[in-house]
Amino acid sequence: MPQMSPLNWWFLFMYFLIILLIFSIINYYIIFYTSPTSSKSSFSKKFLNWKW
Repeated sequence: MPQMSPLNWWFLFMYFLIILLIFSIINYYIIFYTSPTSSKSSFSKKFLNWKW
């Protein structure tokens, strides 16, 4: 089995790096975050008053 040349290793590394970046970007932007002001109305005031 012949050895891979350094250039082929570099192309393979770049290929997997690009796939990793694309996968990470897709996973980051697939989640729809809600703004904190819209979720604030769902909480009751009694949960925000802590008894120390």
